[in-house]
Amino acid sequence: MNLYLIPTTLAPRTAQSVLPPQVIETIQKTKVFFVENVRTTRRFISELRLGIEIDSLTFFELTKDTPAADTKSQLMQIQAQKIDAGIISEAGCPGIADPGAVAANIAHTLGFRVVPLVGPNSIMMALMASGFNGQSFTFLGYLPIDKAPKIKEIQRIEQEAKRKRQTQIFMETPFRNNHMFDDIVANCQPETMLCVAANITDEKEFIKTDSIKNWKKNKPELHKIPCIFLIL
Repeated sequence: MNLYLIPTTLAPRTAQSVLPPQVIETIQKTKVFFVENVRTTRRFISELRLGIEIDSLTFFELTKDTPAADTKSQLMQIQAQKIDAGIISEAGCPGIADPGAVAANIAHTLGFRVVPLVGPNSIMMALMASGFNGQSFTFLGYLPIDKAPKIKEIQRIEQEAKRKRQTQIFMETPFRNNHMFDDIVANCQPETMLCVAANITDEKEFIKTDSIKNWKKNKPELHKIPCIFLIL
């Protein structure tokens, strides 16, 4: 049995330009999906216009709060039926900053063939476009929410980037992006380089690398926009 890691779009109405044929073909032949959000996944599949009867599909919710025992039980059911399944994230590639990793890990222990498919990933695309070190980098996920520990972590990240010449990559919940940007420029050294990569693959895509000194003069509007931050 196969467990397919199926990428989805990062921006609306971009499926035709960012999803390879293999992804479309896999969705078309798969009947069971582990998904982060059932509603948005149903809408995503419907918008592909593949002639699939959505109500004929089975969706298992897989979020950061889903008990691993539930996912294991569901995978064992699929295994008993000898059918393939897929994982679809809320955006981008499953398993990267995403609870799909749990299902992939359990699938390995059960003897599934875990198959990653090619598709858009905001973290890697931001790194590609940043001009930063692509041989040594760290993805840190979300930083602390509270201001004092967040500032402390930003300063630690900056020091780590300088000490190792290593790209530091992180993100924030979209409605807190502006606060994150303000905290970065207020607490990093003027010569430190920052890349802001927002709305990746969207028609309003914004990716820019500059020094903290220059960013202070040109603050972007990032509120409620999917965004990746990179420091070097």
